[in-house]
Amino acid sequence: MRRAAFAVAAGAMAVSLAACGSAKESGDKAESSSSGAKGDNIKVGLLLPENKTARYEKFDRPLIEKKIKELTNNKATIQYNNARQDASLQAQQVDTMITNKVDVLILDAVDAKAIQNSVQKAKDAGIKVVAYDRLAEGPISAYTSFDNEEVGKTQGEALLTALGSKATKSSKIVMINGSVTDPNAAQFKKGAHSVLDGKVTIAKEYDTKEWSPDNANSEMEAAISAVGAKNIAGVYSANDGMAGGIITALKAAGISVPVTGQDAELAGVQRIVAGTQYMSVYKPYAPEADAAAEMAVALAKGQSLDSVAKDKVSSGSATDVPSVLVPVQSLTKDNINDTVIKDGVYTAADICTSAYKAACDKLGIK
Repeated sequence: MRRAAFAVAAGAMAVSLAACGSAKESGDKAESSSSGAKGDNIKVGLLLPENKTARYEKFDRPLIEKKIKELTNNKATIQYNNARQDASLQAQQVDTMITNKVDVLILDAVDAKAIQNSVQKAKDAGIKVVAYDRLAEGPISAYTSFDNEEVGKTQGEALLTALGSKATKSSKIVMINGSVTDPNAAQFKKGAHSVLDGKVTIAKEYDTKEWSPDNANSEMEAAISAVGAKNIAGVYSANDGMAGGIITALKAAGISVPVTGQDAELAGVQRIVAGTQYMSVYKPYAPEADAAAEMAVALAKGQSLDSVAKDKVSSGSATDVPSVLVPVQSLTKDNINDTVIKDGVYTAADICTSAYKAACDKLGIK
């Protein structure tokens, strides 16, 4: 998926940090002032949660690493690990980062609550933590993500649009949400319910362990059995990976109804082109990744976040955390050219393989 540099406008949140402080070798005493400000030779830890969802390895990691290098004149050291959806492994990875004496840690938590002790350990070791994409519990110093309730609202509104005249209180839909260990999933669900409740009937609803497409497939099969194939008007799927499993179950039962998604994964975009998935939520990862890198570098250098973080958020264990919240966009067959292709996420050739060429031609994707 790493085709070309994103052209998403993120200027409002961008801040140049490359010229701050004097460079020094890692472990040396700071050459500058008594403030303890560091130069460009900082050590940044990056911990991402899983690799089942395509975005983390193909979008987030390279974007964050690229921006950190930019901001530090290519002098920063970046230590990376992926937890592969294992909260215990991620806790061990935090311990390793502490042992390795990183200056700052960018953390996308597998389990936002379970990671709290690890975040506290990092703070006790003098390491500030930037919570990335998911609002980890504990004494975090900064946070960046998308407006997650807005994601759910966008999905819910799109589903109602797709249902059209069938969007009535008697119409039955199935909701397949994300993992309960992910605080974002609860926010997506809350946003979607705020739009769907009272407009349609939620016939069955599931929280999907580990965001697994296989689990979503099983849940959809159970919903079809319980509700009846002819009685399902549409499906709310919290992301594209699960949408794939859901659509497989729907096809096997001979059902063709609108299905939502999120993340604009290539397979999801191709399903939108083919008409088997109605929409996805396009989340421009470049501004999110840039914000994380900017905040991490600033924190490592002992600088203020005021010029980067314009928002404040609170969790069960932290209040008024400096934050950057990135807006999202509904992705349908009508705006593929103006979103993922325009921003360099994919080329038309990536999307319009032989199986999708005719549908692409019909939609004017180029």
